[in-house]
Amino acid sequence: MASRRQHMPKDASRDAPKFGTDNAPDVSKTHKTPKQKPPAPPPIPTIAVFYAFLLVNTLAAASTPIQDCDEVFNFWEPTHYLNRGHGLQTWEYSPEYTIRSWLYIVIHAIIGKIGSLFSSRTTAEFYFVRLALGATCAACETRLFSVICKTFNPRVGIIFGIVMATSPGMFHASVAYLPSSFSMYTTMLGMAAFMDWRGGLKTGVGIMWFGIGAVLGWPFSGALIIPLLAEDFALSLMTGDISEIVYRYLDGVVRSLIVLALQVAIDAFFYHKATVVPWNIVFYNVFSGSSRGPNIFGTESWDFYIRNLVLNFNIWFILALLVGPILGLQFFLHGRSTTKQSPIRSMVFAAPFYLWLAVFSAQGHKEERFMYPAYPFLALSAAIALHTVLANIGSSDPARLMGKVPAKLKLYVVAISVILALDISVARTIGIVTAYRAPLQIYAPLHKDQYVHTQANVCLGKDWYRFPSSYFLPNGMRAKFIKSAFDGLLPGQFTEAKTGFGFFPGTWLIPAGMNDQNLEDPGKHVDIEHCSFLVDSHFTNLQSSVLEPNYIQDTDTWEEMQCSPFLDSSQTAFIGRVLWIPDLEIIPARYRRKWGRHCLLRRRKSTT
Repeated sequence: MASRRQHMPKDASRDAPKFGTDNAPDVSKTHKTPKQKPPAPPPIPTIAVFYAFLLVNTLAAASTPIQDCDEVFNFWEPTHYLNRGHGLQTWEYSPEYTIRSWLYIVIHAIIGKIGSLFSSRTTAEFYFVRLALGATCAACETRLFSVICKTFNPRVGIIFGIVMATSPGMFHASVAYLPSSFSMYTTMLGMAAFMDWRGGLKTGVGIMWFGIGAVLGWPFSGALIIPLLAEDFALSLMTGDISEIVYRYLDGVVRSLIVLALQVAIDAFFYHKATVVPWNIVFYNVFSGSSRGPNIFGTESWDFYIRNLVLNFNIWFILALLVGPILGLQFFLHGRSTTKQSPIRSMVFAAPFYLWLAVFSAQGHKEERFMYPAYPFLALSAAIALHTVLANIGSSDPARLMGKVPAKLKLYVVAISVILALDISVARTIGIVTAYRAPLQIYAPLHKDQYVHTQANVCLGKDWYRFPSSYFLPNGMRAKFIKSAFDGLLPGQFTEAKTGFGFFPGTWLIPAGMNDQNLEDPGKHVDIEHCSFLVDSHFTNLQSSVLEPNYIQDTDTWEEMQCSPFLDSSQTAFIGRVLWIPDLEIIPARYRRKWGRHCLLRRRKSTT
């Protein structure tokens, strides 16, 4: 989206008002606009920062496991349907409910179609979309990094970049095909617009980016803008620019409504009826009653996000939580800021993370991906906190306590702490990739010449939620479900009818057996006799049952095509579950990771 410059009223400077920052002139100087010095360039060339982010995100695109089955069934599968003509369909895409927008899917389907020009293999299309997501995220990260360096402090920008590039949470969020990841991208662009006052307030642009994130991504992500709008409104009250703030707000709202109108039009084409998907999402999750809504899919304790963020951001999460007290102490003890922004304005950009964490911790249904939109605010808060601490630690004033500590000792303490945080992050990332990548590996034999044109069913039992999408199957194969202990609603199939139904009939024909209460539909299961291939897992202490027998050990019926190690979390110690522990003899056995097997099985010809 092209951003246009905002104009201040005639009785004020065209530059942003001074509100606890030294990068904007005082509004009281109405006689002449002061000439500003151009901002110093970032300490690291912007293109180098972009390539660093791109490298990390490319590694994530190539290796990170899919951590949420919603990503597969609600986004990869509809995209596969548009591009390949078949796929699995969840109740959210039924025209009866219209909880998901097809515009978001179309954008990614176009990217996937471009990727298919380079290779006919379905997995190539999958990874091309992931690479595009990683590149988009890298561009947004770079934009925000550059603005932070100019408006806060270069060191704040560098720390922000380190947090974003090395945290395990960002490693998988950066390339996740999820609306919350898309909202994270637009959050970064919105933050940059609100943060940079040079050339005038960019409220309209900021509202637009948060609006796009709420419309095309996740509606609830729009709440992150509240503290930023509060600051903008306070500025207008102080300067008397009421008419100007109305113009800026209308500018941003109109831009967002244009995107909403496009979404409604695209969804009307696919659903064959008018619907406003963002409202449908809010209504179902907030107003649909106790028999519906998010809680029927499971609830977690209040501290779920605290535990999750400690694992995914370690010391950076602790610093983000402490940024408020740190800025308060800095102000009351020294009466000045350590950046170009005042402590008050720094808190404006820390407040959204506090707000987000508090609101979502109070909800019963919790998922890791719900935190994605707030990750940039977490990283910025941690960067401001660490920068403020370093500015005080680095003091050489003998009248202050830290000035009496030897400089080398301070350097060693800081360096060891940061290096330890980076090591933990890398160990966590490697641990996740090596522990759970099996679902991305076991389908490779199906793409060999003897199977690539085979018409067959690949069946999923107790491991249905680990299926990485139909992109990992040849075009002639279909994913099917067999009965397991799971008693909720499984996805169905988009209809493959073509003649007489027009374009994409699976998007508007009402599928059978769908409901919004997570009630099981037996029609989603097939008899195992119709399965030519089967996916199953085996763990040492996992007890088989009538509904979930050990198919791997049934060698009379099934033979292994490919098996990959999968972490046995029930037998692995806590340290081995959360971090990468090398499988070396010198590591005590109780700390080593224990493994099961995740396998693709083929029915023996004698039992066909």
